[in-house]
Amino acid sequence: MLKALALSLLLVLTACQNEAPLGTKDNPVKLYFTPSVDADTISSNSKEFINFLEKETGLIFKTGIPTNYVAVVEAFGSLRADIGVMNSFGYLMANEKYGASAKLRVLRYGHDYYQGQILAHVDSGIKSVEDLDGKKMAFVDPSSTSGYMFPLKIMKEANVSPGNMTFANKHDNVIIMIYQKQVDAGATYYSAPSEDGSIRDARSRVKTQFPDVEDKIKIVAITDKIPNDPFVFRKDLPKDIVDKFTKALKKFIATEQGRDIFKRIYSVEGVVDTSDKDYDSLREMVKAINLDTEKLVR
Repeated sequence: MLKALALSLLLVLTACQNEAPLGTKDNPVKLYFTPSVDADTISSNSKEFINFLEKETGLIFKTGIPTNYVAVVEAFGSLRADIGVMNSFGYLMANEKYGASAKLRVLRYGHDYYQGQILAHVDSGIKSVEDLDGKKMAFVDPSSTSGYMFPLKIMKEANVSPGNMTFANKHDNVIIMIYQKQVDAGATYYSAPSEDGSIRDARSRVKTQFPDVEDKIKIVAITDKIPNDPFVFRKDLPKDIVDKFTKALKKFIATEQGRDIFKRIYSVEGVVDTSDKDYDSLREMVKAINLDTEKLVR
């Protein structure tokens, strides 16, 4: 009798929690960040953003930083994520499998696109894409557009393939592996140098640790343009929450503090409105390399 009563009370309490309005303490809006940089960097820098969001929207937010790109996709499927800052290919998977939609796209250095690059250690003997055949290579993640898929397309077009392949999870990890000669070459994101010639590609992330990284690691090839990372919203997320978040994000990133924080997290300096069709060129690339998206999600 007592056990049955306790179970009934537990079920009632659980139901009440589940029925709590989204954006309240018992049911916060869940915001996920793609782990393209160190999780501690994202966590420490995102606190001010969350405080700003809560003050501007009147909603309660909870953040999540999964261990890999695909985990962000799956968070939409399991309803653990309401909003996600995703890499471009991760968005395609979240859209295809769970109906998530892109509403905003980030700006970096004035552009709403970026590129990938293939790099090699200067001592590797690699001078062209053809020289990569049979070499030891590091990529970022199987679902990374700039750190795997677009570079892979270049290699397939040249009819070459690595002899050994490692996924390093983060762009800076790939750079470190090349620098320390753990691999001959690798792939990361590329951004053109600044007007004064300072590098802004993935090598810049380790320049403090390895000041001579530009001298030790060279660019072998640069990929086609890739639409920048989107802010993604789960299917059926109430429009008023989408609108409140979008308005607050734009307001935050327009401030000096907001720009500084997003630069530290993702090298982002602004956002623009976007839609699903802006990622059709990426879908065409996926078809071109015959990538099994279902296998990646599983």
